[in-house]
Amino acid sequence: MKVLFSSPAGHPQGSWPAEARAAEERKAGNPDAEVIMDRASDDFLVVIGRTPKEQ
Repeated sequence: MKVLFSSPAGHPQGSWPAEARAAEERKAGNPDAEVIMDRASDDFLVVIGRTPKEQ
């Protein structure tokens, strides 16, 4: 799994910045870009390449 972008969960716009970045990544050719919540860091992450074990 590769992290492309990170946005704090406490951001005033919530997950929107991460969702927008994931949409940009998908449009740019990374169809598996997705947003996940990392509870340890309290961040929304845009990631690619998650394995079934990581999901």
